[in-house]
Amino acid sequence: MELGNVIKKMRFRASMTQEQLAEKLGISPQSVSKWENDISMPDIALLPEIAEIFGVSVDELFGLNESEKLRRIENRLEFEEPLPGDVFWEYEEYLKTALEKSEDKAKVYSLLAHLYHHRMETDAKKVSQYARESMKLAPEKKDCQWLLDKAEGASVWDWNIGNHAKVIAFYQELIETDKKANPDKPTYLPHFWLMDNLIADHRTEEAKEVLEDFSKLQKNREFMILIYKANIALAEFDEKKADGIMDEAFASYCDDPGFLFEAAQYYAKKGVYERAIELYDASYEKDEKPRFVDALQGITTIYEIQGKYQEAADTCGRILDNLRDEWNLTEEAMVKEVEREKARLLDKVKG
Repeated sequence: MELGNVIKKMRFRASMTQEQLAEKLGISPQSVSKWENDISMPDIALLPEIAEIFGVSVDELFGLNESEKLRRIENRLEFEEPLPGDVFWEYEEYLKTALEKSEDKAKVYSLLAHLYHHRMETDAKKVSQYARESMKLAPEKKDCQWLLDKAEGASVWDWNIGNHAKVIAFYQELIETDKKANPDKPTYLPHFWLMDNLIADHRTEEAKEVLEDFSKLQKNREFMILIYKANIALAEFDEKKADGIMDEAFASYCDDPGFLFEAAQYYAKKGVYERAIELYDASYEKDEKPRFVDALQGITTIYEIQGKYQEAADTCGRILDNLRDEWNLTEEAMVKEVEREKARLLDKVKG
């Protein structure tokens, strides 16, 4: 529906004349008439005020259907950081209402999770900033260390805080529920997530059982069986066995970009950084366009760990080239974040 027609219908519904609407907006009645007859469009700066007068959102003025509205929310979460408070509350209210009638509840729940995560990440950066400043001034105090852990995922000494028992229990339940719902073709991804957390907690016997279960499923990345076998061996402190499994995997999958990426992660976890960079780079070069930037992000992190700040900044440049040339991204939040990272690294180069 055209915007002018929407304004006309909403004005009628509100029992408001063109003159009354014009007075509220501080414009001439002729302007309102031109909108409603599709001769001209309202100034974009007036849209929030028009929406407020009629008690609707700006999106409702444009008559967006649910699918379009959800996509608009998704796009804005990718584009803008931080999200203005009024926009956050508008999206939250819309999504919670949509749960009652939407045919795609999984999508709505996902967007609610992303909406809160978007705010959480924005707030976490502030938590990190202020906690760091406090710790610089009073390094003998412990009150901000746990905040840094929550904001940045810093390691904690206490096992009872750092273990993953609760999320492990959830993934175990998720797998069993999925098996009952899809007995002929259960989903394989939750097996990965469960094994990741079991391995992190050195619960290797359980991880082996999950891997055996996964190996029986229909799968499209068979090399992951060997990858997980190697990582389980590492978690059991048997590096020789783990390296042998990886050598076996290279014999079959050395040209697969997905395997090369996972192999890079294996060596990065071991601290064999030059090998990890080599494999990350090979994975990126062999992948089909448009390529994801995870491999380049891994390279950037390793270079910074090594104190090679110029190389890290240059790799940020490669990420920006990728986002621009392969994904047509120029103003999104992710682009701005990479630009900030590059600037930070170049400041380190200057000393």
